[in-house]
Amino acid sequence: MIPAIGRSGPVTASLEENTSEPGGGPSLTYRMNWEQGRITGRVDGLEAVKQAAVKVLQTGRFEHLIYSPNYGTEWNLVLGQDRLLARPELRRLISDALLQDERIQALEDVEIRFNGDTVSFSCTAVTLYGDFELRKEGMAGV
Repeated sequence: MIPAIGRSGPVTASLEENTSEPGGGPSLTYRMNWEQGRITGRVDGLEAVKQAAVKVLQTGRFEHLIYSPNYGTEWNLVLGQDRLLARPELRRLISDALLQDERIQALEDVEIRFNGDTVSFSCTAVTLYGDFELRKEGMAGV
């Protein structure tokens, strides 16, 4: 798309509109339909934060060049470690990954459980738009 040129240069009004949310950045984004693997419409506010949190937890850190080095989790670093070591390290890794998003203010009621070869993480994410429950489960490899 070629930008329109006005008397004082490129027209940038659409870029300067107030699209920022309470956290300082826009919240409106594409809605991911995980079951179909498609984008279906748009999502905003709390639903956008939920979707972003799920996406961060599903993305391995440093695995995709499209994302910054601060994006994603390093869940695989604790696989095979002793459970006493893995529990606090998982808490730290996941907290670091999720709190990169300025819309997420805190993680409360963080719980990490081991059941056989499975580890599950759950917490309440406190955001600018409200709170929601977040869970991730994977193989512990221990």
